[in-house]
Amino acid sequence: MNHEPAEGSIVVCPDGPLLVRGDFEILTPTGERVPRQRRTVALCRCGASAIKPYCDGTHKLIKFRTEPADAGRPET
Repeated sequence: MNHEPAEGSIVVCPDGPLLVRGDFEILTPTGERVPRQRRTVALCRCGASAIKPYCDGTHKLIKFRTEPADAGRPET
């Protein structure tokens, strides 16, 4: 199979941010552009970042989880 590279991509990090790569705009709910300096950005999913919409790593401090603790994890 031949795969063409995507114009952009979104990577969902387990228990962490969304990594968004490519040519895109980030807009506020009112339609204003959010400034960005990089082609790849990490967007907050936990809601606790001090620099929203961007991730500042707070998800690690608050132990943010994207799944319940027992979902999909092997039993020990």
